[in-house]
Amino acid sequence: MSVWGRVLAVLTAWSLGSTLGLTWGFRRDWPDFVHDVHGLPLSWATHTLSTFAGPADFWNVDLFLLAIDLVIWQVALAVALLVVLKFK
Repeated sequence: MSVWGRVLAVLTAWSLGSTLGLTWGFRRDWPDFVHDVHGLPLSWATHTLSTFAGPADFWNVDLFLLAIDLVIWQVALAVALLVVLKFK
């Protein structure tokens, strides 16, 4: 495989991985508080489903953590591409 084929493979896999990492939700079931947190490695969104007062539908989004999360994914992508280009 040519070096550009490997670069394209890394970009495709990284796009899929970063999209899943940013949007995948993890359910947290506590007895009085059920919520989903979104984002890897930082949790930038919380969707509250239930509290001790009853059902809820509330989103808490932190755009600063989302931006930091995106920066982490992009820096890791740059490192991965440098590794691919260095080891032809």
